[in-house]
Amino acid sequence: MDTSPRPLALVTGASGGIGAALARELARHGHDLVLAARGVAAMERLAGELREGGAAATVIAADLAKPGAATSLAYEIANRGLAIDIVVNNAGLGAAGRFDRSDPARIGEILQVNIVALTELTRLLLPGMIARGRGRVMLVASVAGFQPGPHMAAYFASKAYVLSLGEALAYELRGTGVSVTVLCPGATATNFFTAAGNDNSIMARHLRQMMPAEDVARLGYLGLAAGRRVVITGRMNWLVAQAGRFMPHRLTLPVTDWLMRED
Repeated sequence: MDTSPRPLALVTGASGGIGAALARELARHGHDLVLAARGVAAMERLAGELREGGAAATVIAADLAKPGAATSLAYEIANRGLAIDIVVNNAGLGAAGRFDRSDPARIGEILQVNIVALTELTRLLLPGMIARGRGRVMLVASVAGFQPGPHMAAYFASKAYVLSLGEALAYELRGTGVSVTVLCPGATATNFFTAAGNDNSIMARHLRQMMPAEDVARLGYLGLAAGRRVVITGRMNWLVAQAGRFMPHRLTLPVTDWLMRED
């Protein structure tokens, strides 16, 4: 059984990008880590780095694009006697292109990771936190969740789901000792655009001042620690989110369409 006095945080998608940055930020603030992703070698390197800094780190291979993977991950955590204090649902996938020309298998993976696995893992780990009367949940969405997104339609829609789910859970869980924070980054300096096949989009090619993943993680952690319901990273991203939330879609759709098109 885990007897560590340090709080234990689970981070999915922890092999790189925002996930790895969040793991480092949590470790810096006194948390031990459970790292889950497909990239075991990258997680092992990160785990070694965290251990050198005084944190305990457990690596669990998990391909959340596969049905049932979230349940298997939750069972593996329980079988190891680990009690999770913080759940960071960071794993996410994207794909660029017109919807009717997109690979159906890739769309299925986006929905499985961004929506199904996130929902299942949150549902499975929440009862333990509520029973203990303490805990924090972070769902990583995006400013994309505030508006429809031509050329990345399934990705934008999946993040709208994450944002809606997180805000509802935050309200439901008032008074339980468990808070829910939805982290909404904008374009971040990771390999997301490459993995999504969107390197040639106008946004990827011309948005030179992408926020570093470390800054996203720092702002995300501060919001999580404060129990904030929604954290939008950066003033410009806040303005983008407000435009998506309050401006008519007949105005925002053409702008998003232009940004997501190949240059």
